[in-house]
Amino acid sequence: MTLTLVVGNPKAGSRTLAVGAAVAAGVRGLLGDVGEPAVIDLAAFGPALLDSESEPVAEALRTVATSSVVVVASPTYKATYTGLLKVFLDRYGNDGLAGTVAVPVMTGAAPIHSLATEVHLRPLLVELGASVPTRGLYVTEDRFGDLDAVVAKWLEAAGPLLLRAVRG
Repeated sequence: MTLTLVVGNPKAGSRTLAVGAAVAAGVRGLLGDVGEPAVIDLAAFGPALLDSESEPVAEALRTVATSSVVVVASPTYKATYTGLLKVFLDRYGNDGLAGTVAVPVMTGAAPIHSLATEVHLRPLLVELGASVPTRGLYVTEDRFGDLDAVVAKWLEAAGPLLLRAVRG
């Protein structure tokens, strides 16, 4: 079983990366029999994301598509996920993530955009063929210092659904 974290923040090493890593660690703890997650911080690719012949981007796309579980994290930009994440995910065909269980995660300054995870990011992942068995997680900036508790609370509800989706 494999676990991958994809972060769509244009700033490398972002707070969104930290939130995504906390969620991936929680999912890893839940699943038990999964190694360290692969981490794909899209900011590191820069203009290569637009190069259809970029081998590092192609390898990242393969890693995500062959993952058992993928945590997809984005900050909220203009009430939705980032264009950087969209450019990466647009490289897949309609069923490019078939067989993958996806966990949508978004961060934002305030709860006003908390539905962006469900209204925007989830449908994109489903359109790509991923199974999204749980509600996504939206974390506001004021909760960044308490990620363990935030993730643990989310996993109380999401955990059984994730296990069922992954283990069949």
